[in-house]
Amino acid sequence: MKLFFIRHGDPDYEHDTITQKGTEEAKQLASYIDRLNIDDAYQSPLGRAVDTAAYSLEALGMKAQTKDWLREFPAQFDPNISKETALAYKTALKTDPDTGLYKTRIMWDVLPSYYGNHPELFDRYAWRDSDLVKCSDMVEKYDYVRDSFYGLLNEYGYERDGDIFRVRENNDKRIAFFCHFGITAVILSTLWNVSPFVPLQFLATAPTSVTELATEERQKGIATFRTLRIGDTTHISIAGSEPSFSARFCERFENEDERH
Repeated sequence: MKLFFIRHGDPDYEHDTITQKGTEEAKQLASYIDRLNIDDAYQSPLGRAVDTAAYSLEALGMKAQTKDWLREFPAQFDPNISKETALAYKTALKTDPDTGLYKTRIMWDVLPSYYGNHPELFDRYAWRDSDLVKCSDMVEKYDYVRDSFYGLLNEYGYERDGDIFRVRENNDKRIAFFCHFGITAVILSTLWNVSPFVPLQFLATAPTSVTELATEERQKGIATFRTLRIGDTTHISIAGSEPSFSARFCERFENEDERH
């Protein structure tokens, strides 16, 4: 079985859709999508993923099932709980003018100056009990996504058992997930058996990029998932375009036109 995680196009977060560049990327993906030989498709309920998927689904003559757990990873950090852990996001903290309190933050934009001093974030087990995570709802949200994803794989005959999957009925299905970077990183961490902060901090996938995994059954009835490619943008290159910068931060701090 193969899994394809496809990020949405260049986002217009304010309107929860995609920009003109994102629309171009989505159309470029649609012209390439038949090469993936997709059997089943699932999508996030968020507009930027739905609007991206629409072009590919039309090209394939398919419909996608919407799964709530495929929405962008929703865990939030509360910087008001601890001044020390708030340093993890000190350059991005914003204050609510009505309450005077800091607004909550998504979990994965942790500054290197913080995680460099907190190696527990990258430990497979210790991240759950870290001070940072204790100031959030991350464990609850993570477990919900993990269990929902495993439940879907179980429907296809692959049942999680410790660090492997027991195979009731193997298959050659090709399944596409039109979703987001953060949720893809979280799902990858469950398959790689690592802390979610590893892919969240050290991967970046361009809009409409394709990440592909395949089952490997070296012993009958026991499977693992191997990652074949991450953030592939071949469809954009074929069209003679460049991927949009969204999901990355500035290469040089002086690059004012890039996200800081």
